[in-house]
Amino acid sequence: MVMSMMRFNMIAPGVDPAHHSAMHKEMLDMAEYGEKHGFSIISTEEHHGADNGWSPCPKIFAASIFGRTKTTLVTFSAILLPLHDPLRMAEDLAVLDLISGGRTITIFGMGYRPEEYEMAGVSWKDRGKVMDECVDAVLKAWTGEPFEFRGRTVRVTPRPFTQPHPTLMLGGTSKAAVRRAARFGLPVSLAANMPELEDVYNAECAKLGKQGFISMPPAGFHHIWVADDPDAGWEEIGKYLLHEAMTYGAWQTPDIRSAVHSHASTTAELRAEGIYRIITPAECIAELRGMGEGAAAGLHPFCGGMPIDTAWKYLSNYVEKVLGKLATTS
Repeated sequence: MVMSMMRFNMIAPGVDPAHHSAMHKEMLDMAEYGEKHGFSIISTEEHHGADNGWSPCPKIFAASIFGRTKTTLVTFSAILLPLHDPLRMAEDLAVLDLISGGRTITIFGMGYRPEEYEMAGVSWKDRGKVMDECVDAVLKAWTGEPFEFRGRTVRVTPRPFTQPHPTLMLGGTSKAAVRRAARFGLPVSLAANMPELEDVYNAECAKLGKQGFISMPPAGFHHIWVADDPDAGWEEIGKYLLHEAMTYGAWQTPDIRSAVHSHASTTAELRAEGIYRIITPAECIAELRGMGEGAAAGLHPFCGGMPIDTAWKYLSNYVEKVLGKLATTS
């Protein structure tokens, strides 16, 4: 069985409000369309102050999707927890969990852009300490019981639908990140394929008497777009894929690891890297069959702010020419 996922970060170069509004409305139609055709997960993320409007409000985004779907999971990959009031974060996520009946998967990350911390008025140098405080507060808040927070007694209600708490992981790509997750007894979501951190995490869990697991993208992770003629596809949408890749790459520092970190500066270089792939229906079917049970395909319909009609074309190509074919031959 193929697990199909969609990613939305709602990039819109130029950030024309009318076009950006149209994209958001079409995204909801895509979410409903995806659920009808077997998509099970939608992924979103959080950034602030980006020139292209990169997804600053993932919780609002998720609430709108839950209003249009019945079974689709929404994963936050990731929410930058130190930039938020943790009590309000606990409230918001609890209500989302209630609305959706437990369809949230939250990854808390620290982020890697000092300008986002400056915008939020949070100390960049104290981000690790702030992260610890915030994770602790959210977990205590979800019990519904009073607790001490920053010198005062607080209580957060309502309690979430999922018990003991909504699905929560801590993100990162460092030893410090996996040790933090072990201390809190939480699983880890790595942004890159880094199996060497699994031993660090397991050792820390064993030392603390905790249990957990690590989730990480497979080696060679990539997004896919399906086209009968990949060369023509690169001519049509390559510039949008490159826009996202170069934006994200410009944010990365040498110590940051990510499965989708591109070093390309041209569409030819991007194509050669293989992180963004345009493939034929037959190639996509063969790839998914080669993965065996639990095969997963990641689609990114509005990548780089591509036009709405174009985004729909590539999404429907996958549904009709890949999923449709797999359904008739399985």
